[in-house]
Amino acid sequence: MSTTLTEPVESRPWRPESGPRPRVWSWPAGDRPALWVWSCGAWRYGVVMAKHDYADGRVIYKVAVDLDGATSTVSRFYAWPQPGLRRAHGSGSEPSDSGPPILAPRRRSVDSA
Repeated sequence: MSTTLTEPVESRPWRPESGPRPRVWSWPAGDRPALWVWSCGAWRYGVVMAKHDYADGRVIYKVAVDLDGATSTVSRFYAWPQPGLRRAHGSGSEPSDSGPPILAPRRRSVDSA
């Protein structure tokens, strides 16, 4: 028995008429998790930009992905789980729900030169 993969169904971003605002999680740039997205007959690597946790239990990922292999990355929202999505890798960092981390500037001491 063979299973034919279908491209994942996109989800709409949150809107006020959608109900309570979801809790949005993000990771530091350079250490974001990723998903494989089935598109145009191939698995495409997509970086997770954010995870949206809804009060009703839905989980929607905002993913930056090149859908056709032309090196043009687009942002898409996908509900998890569904057959056209697979986990590529996780992150070594804890996500934040208060926005991306802000790195403090390094101080340069004149005496350390």
